[in-house]
Amino acid sequence: MSLNSTPNAERTHIGIFGRRNAGKSSLINALTGQSLAVVSDVAGTTTDPVSKAMELLPLGPVLITDTAGLDDEGALGGLRVDKSYRVLFKSDIALVVIDATQGENEYDIKVISNLKEQKIPYIKVYNKCDLIDSEKPIADNEIYISAASGKNIHELKELIAKQLDTGDNDKHICADLLSPSDIAVLVVPIDSAAPKGRLILPQQQTIRDILEAGAISAVCKETELTDTLSSLGKKPRLVITDSQAFANVSKEVPQDIPLTSFSILFARYKGDLEQNVKGVTMLDRLNDGDKILISEGCTHHRQCDDIGTVKLPRWIKEYTGKDIELEFSSGGEFPRELQKYSLIIHCGGCTLNEREMKYRLACAADAGVPMTNYGIAIAYINGILKRCVEPFENIRSLLE
Repeated sequence: MSLNSTPNAERTHIGIFGRRNAGKSSLINALTGQSLAVVSDVAGTTTDPVSKAMELLPLGPVLITDTAGLDDEGALGGLRVDKSYRVLFKSDIALVVIDATQGENEYDIKVISNLKEQKIPYIKVYNKCDLIDSEKPIADNEIYISAASGKNIHELKELIAKQLDTGDNDKHICADLLSPSDIAVLVVPIDSAAPKGRLILPQQQTIRDILEAGAISAVCKETELTDTLSSLGKKPRLVITDSQAFANVSKEVPQDIPLTSFSILFARYKGDLEQNVKGVTMLDRLNDGDKILISEGCTHHRQCDDIGTVKLPRWIKEYTGKDIELEFSSGGEFPRELQKYSLIIHCGGCTLNEREMKYRLACAADAGVPMTNYGIAIAYINGILKRCVEPFENIRSLLE
């Protein structure tokens, strides 16, 4: 991914749902003005979710995902429908495409019920309006269009923007913790997990957020931290470290300088920091035989000392002294049945959008399973979590 590209996790996710041959793929092509999706009269042409990142005016950067028909049949069709519903839970807005010549049926009603339950904005898009004699009265989140002729496509884009306009654009990774000319020191280990010539995504995004605050970012490796702090000329407002370096960094950063991690910042940015902090205390209540799910939002080549599958399991077992059973998930796979777990430890979720991260947290809460994330767990194990949430006023009291 180019450094100039908006990460997919920061794009507006538009999911397109509907029955086979309702015109979902044709709609994508009409919205984008490109032949991105294969269009055919054969029902079920789209078999797996297909995503395309692009700029879509007046919305800006979006990720549009075409899904298989919700009425797909057979064992294989059922798997395709299941994948379509996984897209639903990460969508910021859903377009439910309905064949205007046939009207709604049970499949459309079911997906709309799910959207309402998840509080996901949606638009009923009645396609093929050029093939009907008259259009029925519609609600504020409904529109008649023709993907074939282009009728009302511009109006649909405007309606999408209107449905998404919540007025809440004041979310930051750390910019709200800084003032202009403040210095934020970023401790960035360079190891085999960081491709040559690149910083990993949360580090890139945090630097960008610091610039938004008019503050200054000083980036160093953990081996250079002491020299960096002494050469700055003034005390930094904040030190942000990779969680894996917590143990050493916390010893080197003076107590009067606030310290936190990228992972903790992302728990606040796109998840629920309070739920994560409460969840981590389950580490003190684990028993032999308990199961922990360690989940990552991305998929990557595992290194010999991988954080999720090697380091974190080792630290957990050393801290608890218990014979604990560990299970792992990654990428788009997140177990539906969570009741068997005593604790879920998730990555910072930099590749997941806010909607999906909060969906996973909600699944854990509904199952009654505590959930936390890598950085919070590592800070807790090292006995420094209270210090690392000190910058967040509403969280401090949870550990007092």
